[in-house]
Amino acid sequence: MHKIIALWAHPRSMSTATERIMRERGDLTCFHEPFMHDYYVGQGRDFPGFEPLDGHPTTYDGICTMLEQEATRAPVFFKDMAYYVVPRMLDDTARLARITHSFLIRSPMASILSYHKLDPGFDLEHVGLEAQWRLYEAVREAGHSPVVVEAEMVRADPSGTMRAYWSAVGLDYAEAAFDWQAPPKDWEHVSAWHEEASTSSGIRTADAEEMVRKQMEFDALIEDEPHLRDYLEHHLPFYRKLTEVALVPGGG
Repeated sequence: MHKIIALWAHPRSMSTATERIMRERGDLTCFHEPFMHDYYVGQGRDFPGFEPLDGHPTTYDGICTMLEQEATRAPVFFKDMAYYVVPRMLDDTARLARITHSFLIRSPMASILSYHKLDPGFDLEHVGLEAQWRLYEAVREAGHSPVVVEAEMVRADPSGTMRAYWSAVGLDYAEAAFDWQAPPKDWEHVSAWHEEASTSSGIRTADAEEMVRKQMEFDALIEDEPHLRDYLEHHLPFYRKLTEVALVPGGG
């Protein structure tokens, strides 16, 4: 049985770009948000721009079984939103133990700002960091060693950060993963959400003033959308806890 590596993310956390790096390695069977099909299709929620993949399982158990079957043939990687499986996976101790868990986090101010541009009607749960923390805690309390990566570090030092991440999840370094080829076919059903990751040839580094501009934009936005300040304040403590245990490139 091969490894199953999960990258648990939150919306607009640069998770699709990070997934693209993992796909370009060429040695993993990769899935893009497989549990989305349970959260939206199986549980009857609406999601703008989402077209289910033909034949994809639409239940939690069915998706887990699909991943486990694929892992009999090759190592598996998938990225997904933690809130798709929380609280269900918290009590599923066998599957919790079967997966190598990793988490990708980004400043919730920046991710909320980005999310609002695509889906202004999103709710508190969809910010996603609380669910990440709850899943992280469950994995840790079960005696495993979850890995946390900051999106800002991936952008600042893609090679160094991914080297540290790959080492932590038991993969070799792969230089070719940073030279992106054609976008994956299985992104087409959510293409409106991932245009930059689909059309880029690599990770775009941030300029020194980017976060200052985002903060100014966020401050202007919450004048008209004050509930977004509440969303931020709710999720900030979980974000800060996760940053405390995040990988440091070159530092283990």
